[in-house]
Amino acid sequence: MDTKSLKVAINRKMPFGKYAGRRLLELPEPYLVWFKANGFPQGRLGEELALIYEVKLNGLEAMLRPLLDDA
Repeated sequence: MDTKSLKVAINRKMPFGKYAGRRLLELPEPYLVWFKANGFPQGRLGEELALIYEVKLNGLEAMLRPLLDDA
């Protein structure tokens, strides 16, 4: 994944659910763990949620925070 795609993914807003409107990087880890256990949505959103899950699992969130649009 290139830097531009990564920046798009972390800044994408969650389109539905309890955290609708929140950027994917800002989703709480338990929410992402739930998706991991129950299945990520199909398509690009699911791929990006899986990526954010891996980012948080590996403790890389702080490294990506500077790429947030308002950072």
